[in-house]
Amino acid sequence: MSIAMNLYYKGENGNARKFAEEMESSGTADLIRAEAGNVRYEYFYPKNDPETVLLIDIWENQEAIDVHHASPMMKTLAELREKYDLKMVAERYKSDEEGISAKDQAFLRQ
Repeated sequence: MSIAMNLYYKGENGNARKFAEEMESSGTADLIRAEAGNVRYEYFYPKNDPETVLLIDIWENQEAIDVHHASPMMKTLAELREKYDLKMVAERYKSDEEGISAKDQAFLRQ
């Protein structure tokens, strides 16, 4: 069962995008992607909100998240959030064991 976090970083004057750009350019995002148990770590920009960045952060299990939260990257993340004066909203989702049902698959174009 994987755990997905949708993290919305909200700022002013383009600071949320600057934060995501620095996470990528500094290599911090790649270090997080390389951590054991990380499935996905990717930033998106909502079309209708230029002051928000969405991070989709997926982990294999809670133990992997706990190890990540104890890693040196968390200090870097905290410093960058402070630097860019960002607020956050978090949503947490757990995958089900069945995955996407056959009925739901019928609506996907592949």
